[in-house]
Amino acid sequence: MKRTILFIPVYLLLLVFGSCRNVQETSANPNLTRAQETLDSIYSHYGVSGSDLLCENYPPDNNYVATYLASEEQANTPNQYSYLWPFSGTLSAVVSLLETTGDSQYRELLDNHVLKGLEEYFDCTRTPCGYASYLPKNPAPDRFYDDNVWLGIDFTDAYQITKNTPYLDKARMIWEFIRSGTDDKLDGGIYWCEQKKDSKNTCSNAPGSVLALKLFRATNDSVYFKEGKFLYEWTQKNLQDSTDYLYYDNINLSGRIGKAKFAYNSGQMIQSAVLLYKLTGNKNYLTDAQNVAKACYNFFFNDYTAPTGKQFRLLRKGDVWFIAVMLRGFIELYKADHDYTYLAAFQDNLDYAWKHSKDENGLFGTDWSGETRDNKKWLLTQAAMVEIYARMAGLKEK
Repeated sequence: MKRTILFIPVYLLLLVFGSCRNVQETSANPNLTRAQETLDSIYSHYGVSGSDLLCENYPPDNNYVATYLASEEQANTPNQYSYLWPFSGTLSAVVSLLETTGDSQYRELLDNHVLKGLEEYFDCTRTPCGYASYLPKNPAPDRFYDDNVWLGIDFTDAYQITKNTPYLDKARMIWEFIRSGTDDKLDGGIYWCEQKKDSKNTCSNAPGSVLALKLFRATNDSVYFKEGKFLYEWTQKNLQDSTDYLYYDNINLSGRIGKAKFAYNSGQMIQSAVLLYKLTGNKNYLTDAQNVAKACYNFFFNDYTAPTGKQFRLLRKGDVWFIAVMLRGFIELYKADHDYTYLAAFQDNLDYAWKHSKDENGLFGTDWSGETRDNKKWLLTQAAMVEIYARMAGLKEK
């Protein structure tokens, strides 16, 4: 399909003018200015005329094949719009900006555009209701438990920020879909994909624990606490590498471990451990989180010397959204133990990426050193950069 790009959507004008109006106010907080500018770049380059949906890549690529789906047939189908996962990154980005600033422009963008676009992925033709990986059509696209759990976390966070009950209602509805992805095989745990139940992955169970614990804080319903605690313990038992504290990717139904290690998986277990520590006062959870955080720092950061001679720990080239989710864990830990070491390393990376990884369109590549360039820029990478800058903007070193 031919994709028509609308470089300045009408609703973006308010956001752009709002950002310009606030540049002077945010000059003392460059992370916030960077988040705002990157969000503007997203809607300038990924917007689709007459729609609240977005393209997946810039420049648009009609031959794009998604590598993160369960079905090759669906991955090879040309689509006009982004899949759910990259689009969902804009929800995280806008909620993060709303949390950091409390600015009504982000609430307006959230309610009137991001959520309207998101609802086009909503699928109630199958029960329980949930969000599909693409716009519901025939044949119906797969539904992923991890796609939905990320949305549930964002909706719960949006509720905590605004106390707007419909956000919480949506999060609880999503949890019912997540529950449907569990059974007694492997003594519990959440599957990855509703249509392909052959593995239980850290990327569904670790954030599943985070979502359940956040729902407990929002509702005081002890069932959520029990489920969140169980998922934390299940993931730790089945998917943690005891030699370095990091987390493997998945376990299949025969018990074979997929041993890839991704930043977001360990990052979500950091966040879950800290939430459990805050809820129970049990310092073993805090120790768990600190051990995993140190392991992440040792594994996902490398010593780097810039051409200027500056030396710092540079994050490995890879999926930037995974890094954004790992940051959530580091921030949760910082709020508990006030050790700024890891966040200081993040700030070094963000300062360097802003100068070296951003192109003339204000879009980021996956190599923050800037030594290599991507031919196309993925929507989820840009949304992750907004989230990272926005979350860091809300922090102050103690």
